[in-house]
Amino acid sequence: MAVQAAASTTVDPLGAGAGTLGPAAALSCRECGERTPLGPVFACEACFGPLEIAYEFPGGGASGADALRRRIEGGPDNIWRYAPLLPVPADVAEKPNINPGFTKLVQADRLARELGVTGSLHIKDDSGNPTHSFKDRVVAIAVEAARAFGFTTLSCSSTGNLAGAVGAAAARAGLRSCVFIPHDLEQGKVVMAAVYGGELVGIEGTYDDVNRFCSELIGDPAGEGWGFVNVNLRPYYAEGSKTLAYEICEQLGWRLPDQLVVPIASGSQLTKIDKGLKELIALGLVEEKPYKIFGAQAEGCSPVSRAFKDGHDVVRPVRPDTIAKSLAIGNPADGPYVLDIARRTGGAVEDVDDPRIVDAIKLLARTEGIFAETAGGVTVGVTKKLIEEGRLDPTLTTVVLNTGDGLKTLDAVAPTTGPTAVIRPTLDSFREAGLAS
Repeated sequence: MAVQAAASTTVDPLGAGAGTLGPAAALSCRECGERTPLGPVFACEACFGPLEIAYEFPGGGASGADALRRRIEGGPDNIWRYAPLLPVPADVAEKPNINPGFTKLVQADRLARELGVTGSLHIKDDSGNPTHSFKDRVVAIAVEAARAFGFTTLSCSSTGNLAGAVGAAAARAGLRSCVFIPHDLEQGKVVMAAVYGGELVGIEGTYDDVNRFCSELIGDPAGEGWGFVNVNLRPYYAEGSKTLAYEICEQLGWRLPDQLVVPIASGSQLTKIDKGLKELIALGLVEEKPYKIFGAQAEGCSPVSRAFKDGHDVVRPVRPDTIAKSLAIGNPADGPYVLDIARRTGGAVEDVDDPRIVDAIKLLARTEGIFAETAGGVTVGVTKKLIEEGRLDPTLTTVVLNTGDGLKTLDAVAPTTGPTAVIRPTLDSFREAGLAS
């Protein structure tokens, strides 16, 4: 499936861009290239393909790139430093928002030694966001689109992290929120989504059932005035994932990594990271060179991995059965585009089973002090598997994404994690337990 890039023109590198959504110029179909005016729509009327943002980006050659780089470096320590490259108003940093981003890029030397990596290994740790997952990035941008289009209720279908991010962002922005989740999510994610005071609705079924319900609600009078961040606001929402690419390159000294390992749920995060990297190259902010993108899935929900291994272009839906519930999307909307990117860049899409996910969570915690949620266990586990199989080059600069906090998925590690010993409060008991050496 071919992905058609949106055309763009250039403006003054220090200009704010046109309209209330900054440099966003139109919506462009990823299949046929048909352009649509900016609005709360997500499908092309000509071919029903997915829409994404087309921009009027800063330009002006090397001097323009230098000016833009200085502007970014002088911006706030969150995603709004990249406002000139996002569909947000120029004064976005002054509005009430949760202001996510600019999370740590951790040089993971101890993990590298464990995995046999001799190059530079980094963990992009997005657990440091306001609600402790990367979803804060995408929701922060969706809030600005919701404001621009006059929505009064913020909503979503969610596997957990997104529900919490929407609840927090809506509370901060003064909007009503009503979010929908599968009824059997991890308790930590349920509590976090509910605590912000919005409406939280559990639906009997999988995430794909929840998503279908939300699509129906959009077309019903009951959904009037509702902005569904990952449905009718999806073209704007998805752009938040580009900021991961921007930050990684800036934190590497305005250099592209050689390899990235990215988790796959809907696949949107991976496709937008690739889009962000290509934009940085086009704008002259980084030097162009080859890079590889590897997608990571849980074996119990691995439709994209299966398609990649079988050489298919079509992703066949599956019914999820994995502890990695944040990645448990059986019919990933961006799956075919993930396949294109993995093949174009020379990467791959791989999966690991639940025991290896748990082992990888513990490995990252033990070596780098980062407690990842199950999605992070998937990316670390897949990285280990790819190295063992000789498909990821251990001599290059590699960035592995951890997209959430392990405190949200305690059930995954609780059965095999606990006290080393239980002793009496005496030195003799301490020595008897073998803890004195």
